[in-house]
Amino acid sequence: MGWLLALASNVQGATNTSQIGTVDVVPAQQQLGQQLYLENCSNCHIALPPAVFPSETWKNLLQDSQHYGVQLKPLVDPPRILVWRYLLTFSRSHLKEEETPYRFKDSRYFKALHPNIKLPRPVQVGSCVSCHPSATDFNFRNLSPEWN
Repeated sequence: MGWLLALASNVQGATNTSQIGTVDVVPAQQQLGQQLYLENCSNCHIALPPAVFPSETWKNLLQDSQHYGVQLKPLVDPPRILVWRYLLTFSRSHLKEEETPYRFKDSRYFKALHPNIKLPRPVQVGSCVSCHPSATDFNFRNLSPEWN
């Protein structure tokens, strides 16, 4: 009976992954952080899944008001803490001997998430939509027909 109750209450297990736009199912306690991340980042460019960078990159980006040459108004607490918790939960570890990547084309995780993929053009934030047509909606599961 306990097994059935656990199975029935497992929302993640009951969720059809083809309908999940993000790369990961985001638990309720992280959803506000994700929403704040998307609101603050996708206004200027495609918001990248946290998994493409190590935590160290995200930490540095959140603390730096110079964002790739653009002066930004820094996030302040508590929104900054909520965004950081979301990014920390879904980002990757950083190897001590590894240089911290600031361009996702240089991230070993971006490369691991795209194994043996011959990309049609140089990797830039805007080029995600050529393979992930719904990337502007933070949906990286939906692929263009040639990649399905």
